[in-house]
Amino acid sequence: MSDDSPKPPRSFLITSIVALIWNAIGIFTYLASVMLSDEALTAMPEAEQALYASTPAVVTAAYAIAVHGGTLASVGLLLKRAWAVPVFIVSLIGILVQMGHGIFLTDLVATMGMGAVVGPVIITLVAVYLVWYSKDAQAKGWLK
Repeated sequence: MSDDSPKPPRSFLITSIVALIWNAIGIFTYLASVMLSDEALTAMPEAEQALYASTPAVVTAAYAIAVHGGTLASVGLLLKRAWAVPVFIVSLIGILVQMGHGIFLTDLVATMGMGAVVGPVIITLVAVYLVWYSKDAQAKGWLK
């Protein structure tokens, strides 16, 4: 049985590895946020403590889905598996829920300034790119 699928360029491997590292960092930031010690929480300004305390469980769940899904999808991309595409989409949805809540439904900007929006925008753009890239890789026959 032969594999007639086209071989992806080296940039595919590089992009897949960078995506995996990026999403693994996301897991670490997620774990740091959900395992925040009482000392670290009380060291925050009161307004930031209030933001942290008012985060609904569904938003925390969306965060978990986003980072774990993105990491799983990156592994799928490395393995050249087509299931990476829908998993990247689920991850993006998790990001949109989490970031949308933080930017539009909280006092994030008033509390931390417009600079607090830069990270979420970058994270969202990277996720959109990974959805596009994985769909493009699938269309080119690089994913099975």
